[in-house]
Amino acid sequence: MPTPHISAPDDAFAETCLLPGDPLRARWIAEKFLDDAEQVTAVRNIFGYTGTYKGQRVSVMGTGMGVPSISIYASELIDTYGVRKLIRVGSCGSLQPHLSLMDVVIGVGACTDSGVNRARFSGWDFAAIADYNLVRAAVDAAEALGKNVHVGNIMTSDLFYGPTNLSLEETMAPLVRMGVLAVEMEAAGLYGLAAERGASALAVCSVSDDMVTGEALSPEDRETSLSDMVTIILESVL
Repeated sequence: MPTPHISAPDDAFAETCLLPGDPLRARWIAEKFLDDAEQVTAVRNIFGYTGTYKGQRVSVMGTGMGVPSISIYASELIDTYGVRKLIRVGSCGSLQPHLSLMDVVIGVGACTDSGVNRARFSGWDFAAIADYNLVRAAVDAAEALGKNVHVGNIMTSDLFYGPTNLSLEETMAPLVRMGVLAVEMEAAGLYGLAAERGASALAVCSVSDDMVTGEALSPEDRETSLSDMVTIILESVL
């Protein structure tokens, strides 16, 4: 039945749901990749769709930006609509010199400055990790497609614009030193929430910005890099 944030009937969503932050990217994925895609929700202009990919039923839904926003939609998808596999498909800023723009990063773990997982884990530090089977399937799909991916730790930040009294180098230095691949804004919250509810989660991101050099993709290149990432994930769920 409809929830406060999703206006869909009980069977509207597939077991697997891709979660881009931008609802217009959800529409783009549905129109470009899915057959017989049907819009199933549009509350607050957060669009959700269900269709098929090579005969496999798949859903895609926007989540908005940040841990609080993705937590709302992921909770309702799991608790009310029976979604069991939640895969974030988004963008990230690279932190390591061996990453290039348009590279695909698979977040096997997600460190964070957010307090949400401590709140749900009795004040302790929760190791926010992706579901192994989803990671392995994504890596295998990338290899089968001849696409290179980077697998490792990522950083989920609560702040897009950091403290003004700190330079970017000061903020990022510990992450770079400890091998964190990239920074984004949702994965750690999604991993903790999925673990709490017995679901499976994964975050896969395309590098849209280089946090070291300041380089960024053009709008056209962003679409191309997203195509590679989405193809990898859709092939992985078959």
